[in-house]
Amino acid sequence: MFETTLGWGWGRRHPVATGLRVLLYAIVLVVFCGPLVSVFAGAFDNAADPSTMSLYPHDPTLENFEVAAEQGLWRYFFNSVVIAGGALLLQVSVSVFAAYALARRRFRGQALVLLAILSTMMLPEEVIAIPLSLVIGDLPVLGLDLRGTLLGVILPLGGWGFSIFVLSEFMKEIPRQLEEAARCDGASELRIFGQIILPLCRPAIGVVVIFGFNMIWDQYLLPLIVARTPDDYTLTVALASLRSDPLVGPGALLAGALLALLPSLIVYLAFQRTFLSGLVAGAVKG
Repeated sequence: MFETTLGWGWGRRHPVATGLRVLLYAIVLVVFCGPLVSVFAGAFDNAADPSTMSLYPHDPTLENFEVAAEQGLWRYFFNSVVIAGGALLLQVSVSVFAAYALARRRFRGQALVLLAILSTMMLPEEVIAIPLSLVIGDLPVLGLDLRGTLLGVILPLGGWGFSIFVLSEFMKEIPRQLEEAARCDGASELRIFGQIILPLCRPAIGVVVIFGFNMIWDQYLLPLIVARTPDDYTLTVALASLRSDPLVGPGALLAGALLALLPSLIVYLAFQRTFLSGLVAGAVKG
């Protein structure tokens, strides 16, 4: 017997059970895929209407992308790509080394360090906006002013408590016998880290890359603080500012929104296998 979510028992091939399955699948597709399809259709529609959901462009055109390009869309997209790539590389590098120290080494105050790292996840961006702007404007020790530079956005995103926590918890589950056997064979600390620990952490790194990229790509307040002129904006900030521009229609905004969605989708598809294996590994270990 096939038990449906409504608690009714029918055969799996019963028409009512089949109809319910089709209805539930259709609802899921509309809820999760409907907005994405609507944005895609509106980006190529000459008469786009963001207040209605459209599954295909009624008047196909590429004019929306031309209007968006005239407003500097590609420059903002380039800024976002450079920031996302540099910040993600820095964030993953910092996270793996910090997680290795927290998970595989023992030192005084280790619990306090982990607590301090996790506490950064509880602070809203608005709380640290003013202190962060002061630090970016006058970098301690070096005395550099990073406002108006891409580096001013990349550096604050180099460390993220979520990434460190995920990787450290995953590394704790790696058997220490592997590390001890490598030391008996004369392996150095760096070789153990690079050839034993990191390859085993690929699922967790996939999770960190996907969540880290989305966090960096969706940044709004930080690029706004660092920017001196509109030319320094990222795509997310630019789309928000273009909404109030009467020269930019809804079609051009949807074209920019589509361009903003594609990188996240590409990153997820590229790391889908490691992401899913990381979730499964975490569920089994939990």
